[in-house]
Amino acid sequence: MLLLAASAGLLPIVAASGVAQAQGQVPASAAPSLEASGWTHAEWHGIRPARWRALPGDGVAVEGSSAGSFVWRRVPPGQPPTCLTWRWRVDEGPPPMDLTRRGTDRALSIAVGFSGWPPGVTAWQRAQHAIAQGQAGAHVLPRSVLIYTWGGTGREPPVFTSPYASGLGKIRILRTADAPRGLWLEERVDIGADWRAAFGAEPPPLQEIVIGTDVDDSRSRVSAAVQGLRFVPCR
Repeated sequence: MLLLAASAGLLPIVAASGVAQAQGQVPASAAPSLEASGWTHAEWHGIRPARWRALPGDGVAVEGSSAGSFVWRRVPPGQPPTCLTWRWRVDEGPPPMDLTRRGTDRALSIAVGFSGWPPGVTAWQRAQHAIAQGQAGAHVLPRSVLIYTWGGTGREPPVFTSPYASGLGKIRILRTADAPRGLWLEERVDIGADWRAAFGAEPPPLQEIVIGTDVDDSRSRVSAAVQGLRFVPCR
């Protein structure tokens, strides 16, 4: 599985309409397309893709059943690893599952990809990354990843290694699977501090942002949305 595909897995129509109505926004048809919003939709081999759409205000919504896929876009060149803020909501999602193990699901994840290796990267890790890069084609994969997740049981460590990313991705659960449904929840994370804590060195340049969902193993339904992703100064 591709590095960022794994890390992002690193989301029915009525529920998605409920998201738009809860925002008090115009219908989804008034929103730009994913591509016009700068997002690229990507699929995982052998998994039914989720259905993504852009929302007004630079947001995305996702829905699906027994599905998984992700959208990604590049970070503007020169963007320092400061703080990242957003709001997200889950109306339907998978049950709590231990995200330290393979074969588990999460409603949403936001992965931040970096262009540099973590310290102490091994030849085996480089080889695994090269294999993933060969499968990714023209999409240049990041060499290290921070993954912020809505899912899990809450019994996982505060920060732990992704079971899919060959040691190059670190997961931090922000909202467990039993977090309140149908509410917009605000997040703020310090990207630079989190990379230093996860990998023990100064962070390399930022490369891309990935929003993903993965509910195929639990055969769950998912309806969720993310809005307002932006880098802000850390104060």
